[in-house]
Order: sequence, then structure tokens, then C-alpha cells
Amino acid sequence: MTYLKHGMLAGAIMLAATIISVHQAHAQPCEQESFEEAKYVVCTLEPGKADLRLFWKNANGAPYRVFSSLAEAVHAEGQTLTFAVNAGMYRADFSPMGLYIENATELQPANTTKAESSTRQVPNFYKKPNGVFFLGEASASILPTDEFLKRRPKVRFATQSGPMLVIANKLNPIFIVGSTDRTRRSGVGTCERGAVRFAVSEGGVNFHDFARLFRDHLNCPDALFLDGGHGVGLYNPAMGRNDRSWHGGYGPVFGLVE
Repeated sequence: MTYLKHGMLAGAIMLAATIISVHQAHAQPCEQESFEEAKYVVCTLEPGKADLRLFWKNANGAPYRVFSSLAEAVHAEGQTLTFAVNAGMYRADFSPMGLYIENATELQPANTTKAESSTRQVPNFYKKPNGVFFLGEASASILPTDEFLKRRPKVRFATQSGPMLVIANKLNPIFIVGSTDRTRRSGVGTCERGAVRFAVSEGGVNFHDFARLFRDHLNCPDALFLDGGHGVGLYNPAMGRNDRSWHGGYGPVFGLVE
């Protein structure tokens, strides 16, 4: 009887461990969070364990533009797209504004153009400094563009956007406390223990508050702005989200494949 009890207990422990393992393997990366009365969707991934990729064009050479088209392409290869978000600013033809590397191939060169000084507001991409998010074999990093181009690290995926939100645990000094420039915003941070965290605001926030979300709430010493306003979008079937861009589609897209 004692051996039977021990055997049953061991079996129960193994079953529980299997259930936990399966649950973790299919754990949803996204959840709703609040920071200083603003609401966000925050998605957390571990690059060494999660298959995070960048996507832009389909097999016919046309931009995916909508999340559902990308999801269908991933499904056709026997996999599932569980999460996606816009991956930086893009032009009217849906091409990336700056550096874009996919599967270790540079498809778009770095954009080092300086914004012309005028009375007009500087476009977000050209606000200093902008930066590059990149994925190596097992880790992710964010660097100001000039620093990235000096180092030229070996990467599998990279996207250039801007401005930088947080740089070495300091807020970008160009941001204004209490700014009335409030809109929906999306961004990505490299955070504690190597985690990558994406954040999409559900309402209007200014740059200063959005940057503080990453540094003070999400514990990300480096963070990069991806896009704002009508270019912000999230795909997460578990949350019932399949956003569409009011610009007619998205350019580059981050996607989690399982």
C-alpha cells in the first residue's frame, strides 16, 4: 500500500508538472496594465525562448499590410501567429522609413537624414536620437542609430524607428513634462532579465509619460518609440484584437510565431 501511495503521488506530481509546462508553453504574452491612470496593453517575450520575428513582404513581394494576411501566411506554414504589433514608421508605399533587416538580410538601409530646421514640427522619426531595435541569436538590444552603425553588430532582425524613449535608464531629454501632445503610442523596451516588452496605449499619452512607463513601471533601461496615432496596432486573438491601421495598412510588423 505504501509503495502504491508513493507511486500515485509521484504520478500526480509528474502530471501536475506536465500541465504547468504545457500552460507555460502556451501562456499568453499580453495583458492589460495601468500606469498613472493611463491604460496600456503590455506584451512580454523572452527572445531566447520566444520566436519573435520581423515581417514586411509576402511571398509575392507585396507588403502584408494587415495582421490577418500575415496570420494566414504563417498558418500556411503550419504555425500560428499569436501576437503582432507595428514595428516602426513607414512610407506611403508601406516600406520602412529606415534600417530594416529580415533573416540577416538588409532590405532597407539605415536612414541618417537630418530633419531640416524650420518652424515646422520635426517628424517623430527624426527627433534626436532615433534608434534601432535588433535581435541576435538569443538576445535583443536597442541602440541609438549612430551607435548601432559604429558597432555594426551581427543581427537576424532589425528595425529603425524613433525617437528613443529611454537611453541607458535615462529619459530622452527632449521630452516635455506635462506636454499636451497626446495620442495613442506604441513602443518596445529591452528590460530586466533580458525580456522584451511591447506597450500599446489605449488612449492618448505624451512622450514623457510613455517613456516613464518603460523605465519606471516596466523596468526597461532602453526603449524605442515605434509609432503613434493611426499607425498603432495590435494583433492578439486571445484578447480579441486584430487592429487595422487608418493609413491603409502597416509596413514592418513584429510577430510572435508558435
